[in-house]
Amino acid sequence: MERRQFSGGMQGKNLRYLNETSQQPVPLTRVGFLLLEHFSLPAFTQTLDTFVTANLLRPELFATRTFACADDEVISDLGLVIRPDARLCSSALQDLELLVICGGFRTELKAGEDFIHLLRSAAEQGVKLAGLWNGAWFLGRAGLLQGYRCAIHPEHRPALAEVSKATHVTSEPYVIDRDRLTASSPSGAFHMALDWIKALHGKALVEGIEDILAFEESRYRRIKPTENVSVSAPLREVVKLMDANLEEPLELDQLAVYAGRSRRQLERLFKEQLGTTPQRYYMELRVTEARRLLQHTELSQVEVLVACGFVSPSHFSKCYSAYFGYRPSKEKRLVK
Repeated sequence: MERRQFSGGMQGKNLRYLNETSQQPVPLTRVGFLLLEHFSLPAFTQTLDTFVTANLLRPELFATRTFACADDEVISDLGLVIRPDARLCSSALQDLELLVICGGFRTELKAGEDFIHLLRSAAEQGVKLAGLWNGAWFLGRAGLLQGYRCAIHPEHRPALAEVSKATHVTSEPYVIDRDRLTASSPSGAFHMALDWIKALHGKALVEGIEDILAFEESRYRRIKPTENVSVSAPLREVVKLMDANLEEPLELDQLAVYAGRSRRQLERLFKEQLGTTPQRYYMELRVTEARRLLQHTELSQVEVLVACGFVSPSHFSKCYSAYFGYRPSKEKRLVK
């Protein structure tokens, strides 16, 4: 049986269960993290976690490495001592696509000429540059934010404005402006990294990363199908109706009446905004919820198929296998 592909709106939610291999080789993206003294450990780990999780879904997309300005260990803002992989030098820059300057609330705003030279060298070599917390200050001090929008922790906005007057310092949690990425907080760093990954590898991968990192929250609740999908208000209401009626699926004509649209209008909305048909999207919602129930509850397979609106065990098995490549009886139970 030929495997069915999830539509764009639901692919990311199921990405880690599809066991897909890309037909085209994807180049490895190398990311370096420069850890400054008293760097924000949460901002660093939030950023790093996105790349590590991306590799869980699609192996060997990213390679990460940590650097320091000297050969010594670095102390984070939480007092944890980190030994970086290497000292940052000009030869190391040649292997990087992105260099992330990891600052923190207590990171001293001071940069020696060697450090400034390395940052300028990185820019000249086409390395994309990022700054976490007050990391943008160091980019500004090196003259690398002239004409750029950027984000920096509020405490350090005046200092950045002083050393880089042509920089547009915003109050946003993160900013990606061409080849400069900046974030003012751990949460901003997380979303900054996700946005950059989305630009490289698409929305589905980012939705898959979010699904894993929000695992504890999502395991007990139904997937929110429109959380990360930009759709119009009428279509969002239809998808919510679908999600609320999985056990007894509504007919397309019923959905159209509830939405105040014709059947044809509804089909056009799904095609234009979600790239699929209403019937197919409804099926994807149901098999996705079935997977969650099989993994995270003690419901029997029969109870799951009834809860998700399947008419018989054979119909359920056929639909499940079509999407995931294995029968529902083979699904891993993750409940203890």
